[in-house]
Amino acid sequence: MSEVWVGIDVSKEGLDVAVRPGDEAWSVKNDQAGIKVLTRQMKKLFPQRIVLEATGGYEYELALRLGRAGLPVAVVNPRQVRDFARAVGRLAKTDPIDASILAHFATCQRRTAPRRSQQPRSLRSDALQMDSSIHKSLKCFLPPVSNGTQNSTFQN
Repeated sequence: MSEVWVGIDVSKEGLDVAVRPGDEAWSVKNDQAGIKVLTRQMKKLFPQRIVLEATGGYEYELALRLGRAGLPVAVVNPRQVRDFARAVGRLAKTDPIDASILAHFATCQRRTAPRRSQQPRSLRSDALQMDSSIHKSLKCFLPPVSNGTQNSTFQN
């Protein structure tokens, strides 16, 4: 059986799906019922990776459900995908074409595909953990706060 790669273009109203290899494509509504149907279909395909663009929150529920189902989902930066589309000469902009580009992008990311987790984590806990890590990293760049005295680094 060949490796399967999936791209899903997410919008407020719908989810456009493209599968590689081949030209298989379909759409479902971006609601609880559509996400449930799509998750079942993805489990049958057993994809190597499912790629979604970050779309300001419309992708959260889908990414969470796919992750909880043990599927290898990646939410990627839209700018990276746009640059990739430009590089491969696919400049047309429709939802089905975007899904196809996302599936193609997934095939090119094979070496960095994450391993499937034995216990899926929630996106919220991941975000909180990242927020904590970022906060700790930034502490080294911030001047120390003292009790009303100026930091000598900032004195003239």
